[in-house]
Amino acid sequence: MNFTLPSTNFDMWDYLSSADKKIVMYGMGNGADKILDVCAKYGIEICDFFASDGFVRGHSFHGKRVLSYSEAKERYGADNMIVLLSFASCLPDVTENIRRIASECELYAPDVPVCGDELFTLGFARRHKNELKAAYDLLADEESRRIFENTVAYKLSGRIDFLFDAESDKDAVYTDLLDAVNIHSYADLGAYNGDTVRELMRYSPALSRVTAFEPDRRSFRKLSEFCDTLGDAPNIQKVNAAAWNTDTTLTFGDEGNRNSGLFAKGKTVEVTATSLDHVLGGKTVDYIKYDVEGCEKEAIEGSAQTILSCSPKLLISVYHRSEDIFALPLQINALDKDYKLYLRRYPYIPAWDLNLICTK
Repeated sequence: MNFTLPSTNFDMWDYLSSADKKIVMYGMGNGADKILDVCAKYGIEICDFFASDGFVRGHSFHGKRVLSYSEAKERYGADNMIVLLSFASCLPDVTENIRRIASECELYAPDVPVCGDELFTLGFARRHKNELKAAYDLLADEESRRIFENTVAYKLSGRIDFLFDAESDKDAVYTDLLDAVNIHSYADLGAYNGDTVRELMRYSPALSRVTAFEPDRRSFRKLSEFCDTLGDAPNIQKVNAAAWNTDTTLTFGDEGNRNSGLFAKGKTVEVTATSLDHVLGGKTVDYIKYDVEGCEKEAIEGSAQTILSCSPKLLISVYHRSEDIFALPLQINALDKDYKLYLRRYPYIPAWDLNLICTK
């Protein structure tokens, strides 16, 4: 099969900039602020903000009283308004509510990258069409290609139906692709509060050694508290540092959440950074997970020796930056062409939890 860009010239941002309908935003907070910044660049006017019925408490956002969904429909009419989703969620009840609103109104979920400012627009896709095709051609199975195609279509259109056509079963990833039952040693780059260690333990009864990187001070404290509950099974080496390609100091966001990273806005703090190769010092590892908030490229560079010597299974987040979906598969292939590359995405709106799984 060959990958080609969608034949339509539809680009969500261009469409919104000339739309006749009134545009209202569903949700508030940091996600809404990022989308508002893009809307300002395109000259897109946001008429109002609304929250789900039952979650309105008389508060304001950007000088406007936050409406309920019912109020927004009454003010503009369901047929005469465009809804821009401005928050992320994987919760089934929230997803179902978003589906319901999408069935009543024209709804888009803008793809604004977690890191970096370059949008995945039609122009971006055309500039990188050769890299997109090269990454697509590396994918090892039909499910990967389906997810790739639907994810690109979503990024260009903002349509959530493409996301629902690009979902995978997490159990199958652990049992079939990762063969987790045979994982004994694990490097968790971006361990957060220990949630992915906990998750892996359910699939890997033989897990005996973990190296866990987490730069955020509050998340590292929660990680340490979780590790204290485990005793020595498995043995966990906690590294309060960012995964990088060398020993250095970086400036990170100090939000204290799972999105804290090099490209975060607001309050910042200096953190230690080091490479997995340095920390392991030649020790073997069966499996490496990379979820390092836009620093995946550098973290892979910092574990190149380990990858080449141990051939571990890899799971790499490929959604933080617009180019990740093609740049990171090409990076792994350039490092070791023997890896088979699979793309899997767990249910989420927008296109988060998109992972490249690399096995031999």
